[in-house]
Amino acid sequence: MKTPAPGRTCGIVLVLLSMATLQTLRAQKNDIDIYSLTVDSKVSSRFAHTVVTSRVVNKASTLQEVTFQMELPKKAFITNFSMIIDGVTYPGNIKEKAAAQEQYSAAVARGESAGLVKATGRKTEQFQVSVSVAPTAKVTFELVYEELLVRHLGAYELLLKVQPQQVVKHLQMDIYIFEPQGISFLETESTFMTNELAEALTTSQNKTKAHVRFKPTLSQQQKSPGQQQDTVLDGNFIVRYDVDRTVSGGCIQIENGYFVHYFAPEHLATIPKNVIFVIDKSGSMRGRKIQQTREALIKILGDLGARDQFNLISFSGEATQWKPQLVPASAKNVNEAKSYATGIQAQGGTNINDAILMAVQLLERANREELLPAGSVTLIILLTDGDPTAGETNPSRIQKNVQEAIDGQHSLFCLGFGFDVSYTFLEKLALDNGGLARRIYEDSDSALQLQDFYQEVANPLMTSVAFEYPSNAVEAVTQDAFRLFFKGSELVVAGKLRDQSPDVLSAKVRGQLHMENVTFVTESRVAEQEEAFRSPRYIFHSFMERLWAYLTIQQLLEQTVSTLDAEKQALEARALNLSLSYSFVTPLTSMVITKPEGQEQSQVAEKPVENENRHRNVHSGHTLFRYHSMGDRASRITGGSSADPVFSKRRGWRGQAGVFDKLYSFPTRLGPPGPLHPLHLPYPSHRTTLGPMLPDVMSRPSDTSFPDEASHDMDLRIKETTTATTHPAPIQPPSVILPLPGQSVDRLCVDLKRSQGPTNLLSDPGQGIEVTGHYETEKAHFSWIEVTFKKPQLQVRASPEHVVVTRSRRSSAYKWKKTLYSVMPGLKMTMDKAGLLLLSSPDRVTIGLLSWDGPGEGLRLLLRDTDRFSSHISGTLGQFYQDVLWEPLAAADDSKRTLKVQGHDHSATSSPCVCADIR
Repeated sequence: MKTPAPGRTCGIVLVLLSMATLQTLRAQKNDIDIYSLTVDSKVSSRFAHTVVTSRVVNKASTLQEVTFQMELPKKAFITNFSMIIDGVTYPGNIKEKAAAQEQYSAAVARGESAGLVKATGRKTEQFQVSVSVAPTAKVTFELVYEELLVRHLGAYELLLKVQPQQVVKHLQMDIYIFEPQGISFLETESTFMTNELAEALTTSQNKTKAHVRFKPTLSQQQKSPGQQQDTVLDGNFIVRYDVDRTVSGGCIQIENGYFVHYFAPEHLATIPKNVIFVIDKSGSMRGRKIQQTREALIKILGDLGARDQFNLISFSGEATQWKPQLVPASAKNVNEAKSYATGIQAQGGTNINDAILMAVQLLERANREELLPAGSVTLIILLTDGDPTAGETNPSRIQKNVQEAIDGQHSLFCLGFGFDVSYTFLEKLALDNGGLARRIYEDSDSALQLQDFYQEVANPLMTSVAFEYPSNAVEAVTQDAFRLFFKGSELVVAGKLRDQSPDVLSAKVRGQLHMENVTFVTESRVAEQEEAFRSPRYIFHSFMERLWAYLTIQQLLEQTVSTLDAEKQALEARALNLSLSYSFVTPLTSMVITKPEGQEQSQVAEKPVENENRHRNVHSGHTLFRYHSMGDRASRITGGSSADPVFSKRRGWRGQAGVFDKLYSFPTRLGPPGPLHPLHLPYPSHRTTLGPMLPDVMSRPSDTSFPDEASHDMDLRIKETTTATTHPAPIQPPSVILPLPGQSVDRLCVDLKRSQGPTNLLSDPGQGIEVTGHYETEKAHFSWIEVTFKKPQLQVRASPEHVVVTRSRRSSAYKWKKTLYSVMPGLKMTMDKAGLLLLSSPDRVTIGLLSWDGPGEGLRLLLRDTDRFSSHISGTLGQFYQDVLWEPLAAADDSKRTLKVQGHDHSATSSPCVCADIR
């Protein structure tokens, strides 16, 4: 393959960004064609090496500009980027940032335009480069990046963003995972997958290896046959997994002269904590911010352990403590604190200095008075949305005051709400004092972000953790001492083996549990470990050496945040040398990319630091073709599409009513669900109310059926209930639909007529399912419904705003009417654009949740395969699955029937649908 001569190129400087997405090249239709888009990601012992390759052709008769745009996660380092144009390679060369900037500045001085690219999302950063492509010319873009996956609340995640913006003849993703410890679980989640695409996704797995492949055909990618260039692929693809842990001392793995030690012991008792929440209530927090803070704080307080102590400090221009001292997390104190949190109002300035010092004084006084339990952990959690404006306002003095007051005795965690706060200030505050900083993004799920962060630090398991290795065996070891280890996380240490190292590498991990010191001992045989990493299909060469370099650079950059200038320069020099040696694009390096002669546009993409993210957009110019990268768990808010349900034009409706056609068709016969067909529902023009009852039940005729769940194509025709009316009354569906197995009339439509607080709707220990909900009688709908599964341990909470899925204390929020396709061991979770969320598995009852925005808007609950309920079913709705019997039709009046529920007779009438009086 040819490379360009030096005299025939001009340079563009690209400060490339970090971690995983499958990006897109967006083009004018029929001009630029992406004929191949592939992703090959190999995850070897948590270290991911990903190659993204896009091949395009200019099918136009004129010169076209193609813009390559990447959306890269912040934690990854790009190692290579190149363009191949008609057989000529235009490579990228990594240089020191200053040298690359000098070349870029020279280009600007010559009058060449510069596209400055500085943008960032929650977990992603963006980079783009444009190149002009001649008629019929082909271009290949190739990006390589690497990242160490971090364990977060019990799982590792590889995130890929798929946005080709057009159908692609050859589109394929291959994700190979090799974990010598063994893969304990593996699941996939997508915001663009539908059941039509399910066959394009295959997953194979054995004890130590997994392969996930996504390879959709052209027809599977198309939104509809009439829209051949419009693709349904637009969203995130996530692979989530964890590993087996049988050795408490951790796992030492060795490859090509380097080692990595993963430490995450299981089954340790949580250490009691003394935590003070320091909450900003300044005027800038007014409105949604303070509302979401209150919501999160109330949930967090409810999660405090019985052995924990806590207090609250709220501050604006002055700081105020809730109680004069720390109090136990008893039910009484927690409820009082929730009431206090509910009343927090936002106004005034921002006195961060006094608020943190007040928290330190509370802890110090408690320590002097021996009120802190022996062996407990002390934490301060600060939430603020702005820079200091009252009291001490100099950031450097505040940092000095706080560090001197804490004096290494407590850990400070800083949460920056939004972009009006100096993140650099908060990051230094946290790192100086044994904690970490995190930005909370203003969005509908801000409260969940706060809760998610708290769950990371809610369960300390060890303190003062230190790793020890024989000095004659290892060298160049990364950070080996840690103040705290939390449940669901992992400590990682890497290093080099010395030339004359022993055949067995041993290690000790010392630390402190709640009431005792502990030492874990482990060892690893070098030859056996080397042999384990020789699988060419799953392993890329010398990955552990690159893992060591990656981790060393990350830690050196973190140390520069809280060091003096002289030491900072030395740390940066070490990080720079490693970045250049291993071809990593980091904040200290840039990648210079050549382009064909005559293309005078130069661009620079600088890796933004967290504090520079305020209100920044990507300057993309005239974009004809855009290739996206793999991506962003971010808020975990879903995207994607499926068919939009539409009523017939004659009825003039457009919306969700047809969803109920689909829902009413849930089959109830034994065995797996069979094919479903379009439903024609005789909706009633009125309902019969039979006085106070719980619940009011209506039965649908037994000939109802509707489309197969797998098709997601909803035939929304509704049979006319009368020939005299062309504009029937708006449909207000019931709140619950219950299929009854084995009955001639097998569907009951239920409206609860009275409810006091949260109600146990269904509870089945045999199925491992519990459903609770809060029904608002006046509004005749549920304000929330919560479904809890025992295996896998998972909770789904639906509200009119969104769906929140919590697993292993990790919460994800999904917007209604956005496609979702999640497959995990023992459960499949899907949502379509109509707002129907289905929770199903081969041997369980299928539970449907619907966000209805038509007449009587609110949440609806639906069931299918109810013959799978066990004999232990109970609850307000569970009663219908214990000895339910329909009596034969009354001879004198075929509109009246009797419903027997657990031995009690209830009269039922039909006008035209059956209403049963359940008292």
